[in-house]
Amino acid sequence: MIGCLCIHGYTGGPYEVEPLAERLKENTDWQVVVPCLPGHGNTLALKGVPFEQWVSAAEEEMEELVNKCDSVYVIGFSMGGMIASYLAAKYQATKLALLSPAGKYLNFKQMGIEMVRFMLKGVKGQLKQDPLYSNYKEKFGSVPFTSMREFQKCVRFTRPYLRRIECPVLIAQGRQDSMVPYKTLHYLDKEIAAETELILYDQSKHHICLGEEKEELIRNVYSFLTSKKGVLDKGEVIIQ
Repeated sequence: MIGCLCIHGYTGGPYEVEPLAERLKENTDWQVVVPCLPGHGNTLALKGVPFEQWVSAAEEEMEELVNKCDSVYVIGFSMGGMIASYLAAKYQATKLALLSPAGKYLNFKQMGIEMVRFMLKGVKGQLKQDPLYSNYKEKFGSVPFTSMREFQKCVRFTRPYLRRIECPVLIAQGRQDSMVPYKTLHYLDKEIAAETELILYDQSKHHICLGEEKEELIRNVYSFLTSKKGVLDKGEVIIQ
């Protein structure tokens, strides 16, 4: 049996990776698990939640999959990518997919900028058409400073494990990502000693599983996980 653990990002929830997770469930017989980290989800409750609880929650799911599956794939979005890297190194995952990974710190000011963009769309009557509006509406003003510190601690804790990863790794990011600089993709490629495959999506922003190129992303992740050779030739970078 193959297990697949999908980990969402900071201040997010399972919805951030849901299109990919659902496609994997539909097209495979894998056990696909998408936990909601403590304090996260549609209603945020991050005050007083240390990063260790986020890591522990994901690790419990990983241990369960390792105990009953022959192979385990790990997929992580944003901060979830860093937690996924830690788990892949510690539990010797079969493959690892990092989506918009927060190898460096998030740009919290961008959340405010996005809210201004939503306000302008509201004036034009286009707000309800934006799929990320409700997400940012819930987040804005509900993320305590102490929790942002916990996010930074989480990145610092997981980063040393990058060099201990031994399985094949796919790193995918959007060129229009304003939350995590797309150059992070190349930073992670240098930090990870294992074989890596890099895909840069020209039109995608941070929420890469929810954007315009999500179908290309889903196909590429599926191909990476199911193919023995991977998506790309070694050392190649694809720009979608």
